[in-house]
Amino acid sequence: MTPFPSSSTRIIFHIDVNSAFLSWESVYRLKKDPSALDLRTVPSIVGGDQKTRHGVVLAKSTPAKAFGIVTGEPIAQALKKCPSLTCVPSRFDVYREYSESLVGLLEEYTPDMEKFSIDEAFLDMTATIHLFGEPKAVADQIRERVKRELGFTVNVGIASNKLLAKMASDFQKPDLCHTLWNHEIPSKMWPLPVSDLFLVGSSAEKAMHSLGIHTIYDLAHFDLQTLKFHLGEKYAVQIHRYANGVDDDPVEEKEPVNKGYGNSTTLSRDVDDYDTAFQVLLSLCETVGTRLRRNHVLSGCVCVELKDWKFRSFSHQAMLKTPTDSSTVLYETACRLLRDFWDLTPVRLIGVRATKISDEAFVQLNLFDTERNDKLEQMEKAIDSIRAKYGMDSIKRASFLKPDSIVGHFTGKEKGK
Repeated sequence: MTPFPSSSTRIIFHIDVNSAFLSWESVYRLKKDPSALDLRTVPSIVGGDQKTRHGVVLAKSTPAKAFGIVTGEPIAQALKKCPSLTCVPSRFDVYREYSESLVGLLEEYTPDMEKFSIDEAFLDMTATIHLFGEPKAVADQIRERVKRELGFTVNVGIASNKLLAKMASDFQKPDLCHTLWNHEIPSKMWPLPVSDLFLVGSSAEKAMHSLGIHTIYDLAHFDLQTLKFHLGEKYAVQIHRYANGVDDDPVEEKEPVNKGYGNSTTLSRDVDDYDTAFQVLLSLCETVGTRLRRNHVLSGCVCVELKDWKFRSFSHQAMLKTPTDSSTVLYETACRLLRDFWDLTPVRLIGVRATKISDEAFVQLNLFDTERNDKLEQMEKAIDSIRAKYGMDSIKRASFLKPDSIVGHFTGKEKGK
């Protein structure tokens, strides 16, 4: 039996639903028709419309995984790997209901809970574990209740912090509980490939491999100064701490990220040139800037987001010298950012977010930018007024009148969609 942690040790559970969307879809179908096929027992996926670029694998069954099918790949590609694959569309309203049911059950164990995603949650059991028993036994109780009362399975990771608990829940699946206490790090975590560590993506993995870092042990014992030089100071410090099992992040509900001033579009074909990408950015910035002006707020930071053909995500952001609501300033900044970090790898999704939002009445303007900002403000507010009175198509930038323009002038979406 795993030793009970000392009284000073935090006790954190990470609950992770096994193949969430597919499990929830199966439970939903079986409740409606007990004789229905259990999607979990055959090669199956939950995905979108196969005829569109949104037709990607959102979740897969264990039998489908055996065919090499991975989350995020196009459905057409998955069907080539397994022609007999059962494909079903997603029902996010149903999945949200099951997620809420899970949260309701977990709330019976502690008020200190953080919903990490639709199918994951952290529980801080430190103050309440004595009410239920030994940590492993309580985790098993939760796991069995979820299976019996809700009809699907979860993995539970048990540790002294969120990082280790999440790592533990990713050990052998499905329907299992695992511990990863500090004294278990050398035997359970350090031998794992460095790619298994939370927040290590494919590009970071490649950089680490070039430095001779292949396991989490290698990373935990690597020279931090050298790591900073190759990976950047902030990321290097964080990932080095993680490799040593250090994480002080509390279990608490996070304030939702303000996505009200952002827009993105998924294109039906790869974009691999600046001119096309700039045109998409301009359309996106038109919508974001208009919403900022409508709400009488300013943005102090611009972020550009890309997702490439392999479904890898990249982003870059920049602080503005003077907060703005100008579509033109947002666009100019976004274009500069794109040139700084995009290597023309073909992308399918392009997005722009305006963050660091402030009330326009309480912003100190940069005197050198005031004259230009005043002109832009007057012009863009006049455009907003005309569009409000005569329709969004009453004024268009000249670049959107070109025959080769692929996006609408204001929608951020492809023409014809």
